[in-house]
Amino acid sequence: MKKNKKYTIRKFINDVHLWLGLASGIILFLVCLSGTILAFEHEIKDVFSDELVVEPKGEKISIADLKEKITTENSGVLTSIGIPEALDEPYVFTIEENPKERRGTSFMVNPYTGESLKPAANPADAFCFFFFKMHRWLLLDSAIGRPIVGVATIIFLILSITGLVLWFPKKVKWKNVKSGFKIKTRANWKRVNHDLHNTLGFYSLIFIVIMGITGLCWSFEGYREGLGNLIGTKIFNRSSPEFQITENSEAATITLSELLNTADTIFDYPGAISISLPGARNDFFSIRKRNANGWSPSTSDMAYISKTGEVLAVEKFSDKPFNVQVASLVKPIHTGAVFGFFSKLIYFLACLIGTSLPVTGTLIWLNKMKKKK
Repeated sequence: MKKNKKYTIRKFINDVHLWLGLASGIILFLVCLSGTILAFEHEIKDVFSDELVVEPKGEKISIADLKEKITTENSGVLTSIGIPEALDEPYVFTIEENPKERRGTSFMVNPYTGESLKPAANPADAFCFFFFKMHRWLLLDSAIGRPIVGVATIIFLILSITGLVLWFPKKVKWKNVKSGFKIKTRANWKRVNHDLHNTLGFYSLIFIVIMGITGLCWSFEGYREGLGNLIGTKIFNRSSPEFQITENSEAATITLSELLNTADTIFDYPGAISISLPGARNDFFSIRKRNANGWSPSTSDMAYISKTGEVLAVEKFSDKPFNVQVASLVKPIHTGAVFGFFSKLIYFLACLIGTSLPVTGTLIWLNKMKKKK
């Protein structure tokens, strides 16, 4: 009689990896597929969008006159002004017609002529939004799809850990380990498929784990709060600081031109500027500037200025504690935009591998089933 094989820890890990992978395969395939496309979302939209190029002619119209023109021509409240670094790009004025609007309506304006520029509808918007809904909610209602994606992400993290354990051979020797770093392309298709799952999964592991840890912040509020408590600061902290502003009726209100001069003095480097105007939420100006020569396109510095021109506070990204920097970069870390095109390309490849893992893993299981029969 044959003795029953011992049920080892490695066999248990293998079973966890197998059955969790089979159970979540379709969902993980869809989430990774959509993530692969969304890695270059902005680049895809740029390909199909109208290029609004402004021809620099003469001097720019003053920001105050542009503001007067845009608010006269459109109803609502002007909430923000975007000023690009390049001379051939339009200014962006955002107007909220309804106080309940989250983002308002953006108007492109030629700063040399005051002409409003209306780009044609971008066909890529619907395409990218379709995959955004798939990535976040599996095209379901958000209340249903969000937790499903969250659970699938947790499973993906478990699969990553168990997969790493299984990647190491039973006998850990360099001769055995080094085979896990390469794909034997000259072998039969079953071996190639196994190596694609094993080797590519190893190379993409760290990026998949980072995507999973950060991605759960959108799925579960409790997780987001817990992760914030763990690193010692709030994640997705969009609240503005509170200031004790002393009102002086005799002091003149700062003009927008003076405000820009103050911003250029505080932030003495080239870059795009975004100005949030005083309103119902805040009684001061918020100025955000991105350093065109900075290490990341996702970082920015902030300045808060009162209506009378008093500099209330300056927050430079480089001066923030490391945990606050990480918390403010959760989204670009998740999407791969943190280092620009280079990191996007790496995330694109990692997501592409993640998309293939449920397929190659299922084929490995089917091949083993046929072998047993």
